[in-house]
Amino acid sequence: MASKVYFMNLRSSSKNTNISTKIRKLFDKAGMGEVLHQGDHTAVKLHFGEKGNNAFIHPIFVRQVVDKIKENGGQPFLTDTNTLYSGSRTNSVDHLTTAIENGFAYAVVGAPIIIADGLFSKNSIDVPVDQKNFKHVKIAGDIHNANAMIVLSHFKGHEMAGFGGTIKNLAMGCASAAGKQIQHSDAKPEIIDKHCIGCSICAKWCPVDSISVQSGKTTIDLEKCIGCGECTTVCHKRAIKVQWKTSTDVFLEKMAEYALGAVNNKKGKVAYMNFVMNVTPLCDCVPWSDAPIVRDIGILASLDPVAIDRASFDLVNNQHGNHDSNLTCNHEPGKDKFRGLHEGTNAAYILEYGEKIGLGSNRYELISID
Repeated sequence: MASKVYFMNLRSSSKNTNISTKIRKLFDKAGMGEVLHQGDHTAVKLHFGEKGNNAFIHPIFVRQVVDKIKENGGQPFLTDTNTLYSGSRTNSVDHLTTAIENGFAYAVVGAPIIIADGLFSKNSIDVPVDQKNFKHVKIAGDIHNANAMIVLSHFKGHEMAGFGGTIKNLAMGCASAAGKQIQHSDAKPEIIDKHCIGCSICAKWCPVDSISVQSGKTTIDLEKCIGCGECTTVCHKRAIKVQWKTSTDVFLEKMAEYALGAVNNKKGKVAYMNFVMNVTPLCDCVPWSDAPIVRDIGILASLDPVAIDRASFDLVNNQHGNHDSNLTCNHEPGKDKFRGLHEGTNAAYILEYGEKIGLGSNRYELISID
């Protein structure tokens, strides 16, 4: 049976058809309020944007969703997790500062911000998934403990995944920093000697005692190391090298399994909205925003994370590509725009694998609303 995906275009001719009004209508038509019960602490999962980026979802649009959650009895809070890479969202202090500077202050959005994995990404829960690549996944504690979740995703390109939408928002976005590391690579960590100050913090957090510090020099016993990524995330000096390399298909499988873990305790309690606007070549994690690769298309809503990403993927690929962008080929309607951006990516595989593990369905019914 096909999953329902609701779609609204961006046309507007009066105050009754402006984008804010249409978002509220889309929320209702898609049944997003039905996942909420009175008093539910509701995580509004989104990306606040790296400092210097401007393609993230507009805070005014987020405010409409916050208001609808309140109307349906929920208690919303905006949330995201800290990054694995060094940037303006590496810890909760910098992350909150960046979010507020990017417009997500309470006065604008009407909800507080909670960085779900804590100050240095140590608020993490091992969630069972029992899949091919992972038996357990590391999900941010305050996302796991929320009663319900509304996932707001900016649909755009990504250099490894091909595209980033709902599934990536669940996978990378709901994982602790150690969980992000494991998704990217299961290679063992390496010490960058010139950055290491021998503080022993990494050794204290190692769950298998594979790290030792002697005479100010840190060493890792790679025979004992289990590659969990905890040491990478706690080193404030970034003296433990982040491992990024992995095969594309394995990376996509890992993300789908993490997405499954992010929602596994919230059956019937999660809804999704994709903003297919400013479809930039790269994720909102980069501190800039390049020209969009296609025209602005619209906003989608669904209760199925695979179906909403499949519909968004198809809508982008059916457009004429923007020649004045980083899109180098596949400009014709029907061609894979994301492979035209990032040669060698296999964006559709995460949708196929997501369906295989029970995350959602690739079959969808696209329902347009006025």
